Amino acid sequence: MTPESPLPHRRTFLRNSILGTTALWTTPGLFAETLTETPSQAEGPFYPDKLPLDTDNDLIQIQDSITPAVGEITHLSGTVRSANGSPIRNALVEIWQADQEGNYIHTQSRGNGKLDPHFQGYGRFLTGGKGEYYFRCIKPTPYTRRAPHIHVAVSLGNQRVLTTQCYIRGHELNAKDFLLNRAPKNLRPLLQIPFEPLVGSKAGELTAQFDMVIGVTPEDP
Repeated sequence: MTPESPLPHRRTFLRNSILGTTALWTTPGLFAETLTETPSQAEGPFYPDKLPLDTDNDLIQIQDSITPAVGEITHLSGTVRSANGSPIRNALVEIWQADQEGNYIHTQSRGNGKLDPHFQGYGRFLTGGKGEYYFRCIKPTPYTRRAPHIHVAVSLGNQRVLTTQCYIRGHELNAKDFLLNRAPKNLRPLLQIPFEPLVGSKAGELTAQFDMVIGVTPEDP
């Protein structure tokens, strides 16, 4: 496995089991009206200053380690689409998040202790033909001054086209989060997504869906 591989073979069964459940990804012409673009959010200070050796879409296990990260395992999936509803293929989706104790993999992270050595902290995925992406991560937890969140970035070619964050819908700290509250009030619901039990999981895993709309068309450079 190499850092350039967005989807290692050992994770493929997870991707197939989650991505096959969303009808939005397979219904052509579903969106007759222009979609609202996903609000941008600050990148924050802790985008990795040094990428981990493993940069695939499974943040729970590093390379071939059998020890998983601490936290509630979450299957995060969604789509990347243009404002007219067209899926955007080969968009690079990146996520990064703090571990269970609030530590990022950034060398200057001011977390609450030692970084979980089994948590990858960062991952990336190239969207498929229907704009779909998938990650296995953990349910975000709060840390100083912040509601729980996951950082997300989307790039086309060498151009970053969206930097944002997603939050847990209904979390009590959302109303006090200074970054979430910078977004227009009517657009904040687009950044808040439900984290729900994964049907059939005996390990208490969760599922969450974050669909993104960016202000470019698939034909744009």
